[in-house]
Amino acid sequence: MTSMLPALTGSNVIYGMGMLEMGMTMSYEQLLIDQEIVHMTRRILQGIPVNKETIALDVIKAVGPCGNYLSQRHTLKYMRKELSTTNLINRKMRDNWENAGSKDMVAVAREKAIDILENYKVTPLPDDVKKKIHDIVEEGEAEVKELAEFEAKQK
Repeated sequence: MTSMLPALTGSNVIYGMGMLEMGMTMSYEQLLIDQEIVHMTRRILQGIPVNKETIALDVIKAVGPCGNYLSQRHTLKYMRKELSTTNLINRKMRDNWENAGSKDMVAVAREKAIDILENYKVTPLPDDVKKKIHDIVEEGEAEVKELAEFEAKQK
């Protein structure tokens, strides 16, 4: 969860995804777990819109203190937009979780990682993107060559 503070400061670089042992080991399971955390962090960064429609003063007045907001159409409409969905974290009731095999997040991440490794189909890059990448590589190689020639002359 150390990603939250840099994210809140505006940083757009999240370092260490999938790393264990101070970066000495990479873990597909940890990478997927970290992806889940980044997803939740990005959702938090979106914020919660507060405006005339979302504040729903008319609903607050109609329901009153101790009323049931969950039965209101407005609540249902906006709650669906605000739900945080996850792929690895199990939010089922304990009985449902146990009936589904009682898998912890690491076990679910392992299964997902294996599935990705065995079944993922690469989507080819569009030709214009391939050309742009190729041009960047060629430019970098030319710079390295120029630098090497310069250093050779300096000796």
